[in-house]
Amino acid sequence: MISKFEKIALGMCLGIGLVFGSVSQPTAHAKTTQAVTWYNQWQKDYVGGKTQKYVRNNNGSGATTVVSEGQGYGMLASVLAAKKGANTHTTFNAFYRYYRAHRISSQDPLMCWQQTMRSGHLTSTGSQRNSATDGDLDIAYALILADKQWGSKTVNYKAAAKNLLTVIKKDEINTTTYLPKEGNWATSSYDASKLRTSDLMVGYFKNFATYTKDSTWTKVATHSQTAIKKLSARHSTGLFPDFIFAKGSSISLTAAKAYQFESATDDQVGYNACRVPWRLAQGYLLAKDSASKAALKKQLTFYNKKTKITVVYTLTGKAVNNYENTAFTAPINMAARTLKDTSLANKTKKQLPTTIEKRNYYSATLQVVTALE
Repeated sequence: MISKFEKIALGMCLGIGLVFGSVSQPTAHAKTTQAVTWYNQWQKDYVGGKTQKYVRNNNGSGATTVVSEGQGYGMLASVLAAKKGANTHTTFNAFYRYYRAHRISSQDPLMCWQQTMRSGHLTSTGSQRNSATDGDLDIAYALILADKQWGSKTVNYKAAAKNLLTVIKKDEINTTTYLPKEGNWATSSYDASKLRTSDLMVGYFKNFATYTKDSTWTKVATHSQTAIKKLSARHSTGLFPDFIFAKGSSISLTAAKAYQFESATDDQVGYNACRVPWRLAQGYLLAKDSASKAALKKQLTFYNKKTKITVVYTLTGKAVNNYENTAFTAPINMAARTLKDTSLANKTKKQLPTTIEKRNYYSATLQVVTALE
């Protein structure tokens, strides 16, 4: 979940036209080195705290703020970096301690979606104490990876992951559509029908089903596949909007209008749906999901026709702006690499910054996480 302030900042033309490396794909070793290098740069610029580490998302302006989305990205990035040989266990544990300190309560493991620095302390008040499903899903998956990477003898990542997934299932999954809600606050049928398309993380849901042996997650995965297929079929481009309404067990979709959810791009490929190629690629990478792969191939066919990736598209494929932003380019690059689309991977690689952008939390963080996948 990104704020209006972030969207304004993200709309600025940052990281344009920077080229790194040769046109040919680097070796596996070079990829690993570059990804971990970017991770180290990102950590220096965006990670705060000592025994409790957090990801700053205020881009150096005003009071320090933290969102659960960023904490999920931080936890995911640190354990993915460890899988590539980086020594990040201590960092992950510090991220984990911050998450635990900012749960809704000791009995409710969902993370408060936002904290703001007040009198030297990061705290949540009012609606900040609600949850955001996307952040909780990344935190849960990061805990599963931590359990597999380091075991759960010293820190019980396994218990934490299972406890969190139990409450996500109860409070953040629509019990009619079996699709993710935006957060625990979406209790009315109207709010519960609001779907952020980048939350259709089939790769996660299938892994959750295996990890917990809870068939509900299989149902969530199956219904997400249905939503993905229907979203992909709506336009020849295969593009997904930031948001859509999804109702009923058969997943009936109704388009959103501008500003009906968050912003002018609610029915366009904006700063939420820019993550869809990454999430679909995860579905294929983590679970060999055919629905995710088919939808992703259709989107990549569209992006292959573009000279460069720019910011925001209509669902019929019209570019809304002529400038670039890494938040759009990096997920497509990761998706192209995953499906071995060499031409698109090379083209988007040339658009990525050689070093991690400063004061651009969302773009920089997506570049790091997608590079580490």
